Amino acid sequence: MAQKPPRLQQGDAVGIVALGSPRSADAINANVAYLRGLGFQPVLGEHVYARTGFLAGPPQDRASDFMTMIEDPSIKWILPTRGGVGVAGIFPYLDFDTIRANPKIISGYSDITILLNVLYQEADLIGFHSLLLLDFHNGTPDYNFNQFFSSTMMPSSPRLLENPPGFPLNGLVNGRGRGPLVGGNLTSFVDSLGTPYEIDTAGKVIFLEDTHEPVNTVYRYLAHLEAAGKFADCEAIIMGTCTSCPIAYNTSYDELISGFLVPLGKPLVTNLQSGHGYYKASVPIGAEVEVDGTNGRITILENTVS
Repeated sequence: MAQKPPRLQQGDAVGIVALGSPRSADAINANVAYLRGLGFQPVLGEHVYARTGFLAGPPQDRASDFMTMIEDPSIKWILPTRGGVGVAGIFPYLDFDTIRANPKIISGYSDITILLNVLYQEADLIGFHSLLLLDFHNGTPDYNFNQFFSSTMMPSSPRLLENPPGFPLNGLVNGRGRGPLVGGNLTSFVDSLGTPYEIDTAGKVIFLEDTHEPVNTVYRYLAHLEAAGKFADCEAIIMGTCTSCPIAYNTSYDELISGFLVPLGKPLVTNLQSGHGYYKASVPIGAEVEVDGTNGRITILENTVS
């Protein structure tokens, strides 16, 4: 089983870092103020306001801020400002042995997906496909906060990974599959193929979601994963939503899942609300889970913090 970071407590210090694309100083400061109002102590990275076009500064600086938070014993949770693009650029500058020796809660989605998976593979650390700093405002539903804080403050297992009321999980392929959970944002997952940081899916449960991609592009990504053997060696599949993904060639996202993934025969549950959508379940990357495609259930089998 993967290493579990220490549980979060009220009043803990939170390291705020920009690892991919930039945000404005005003937006960051507003979210930081909201986080502070929840009783946490934000600590801003040296380069958190940096901006170089579509990147939040050079990868060396972004990696340096991340490692500074890892090495600071007062920091219990590392919270990226956003995802965007470019997160994989910091990997050559990370010290995975140091990260393994100093486990922290790390959360995020979008391009932060690839960081969570690499930290699981290289540092044996459970991470949380959950909140980014940009989610800390009055418009975020209580479900999102409850999901994250229950998974990081109140460990219990086994427990169901459940959607908010009115959003049922759908079991589309019968059977059960279990293993460590990997994946997250589909685009970031595909981007890892052929790199030293390619996501290993052998014996794993794959979770995928995306945003603002036409359905024919989603098909292209899924077909790429299939050609790379990622579905052949996995134990089960969880499909999240594809937020604002337009129909293409009269084919919807749900129709693509039915036509492409169902015939693969792997236990399959769909409609998990996590990532780019309004609702964000806290999905533990690296934790052991079971997918029950017969009954449309996802069970987290181990505690996700210590």
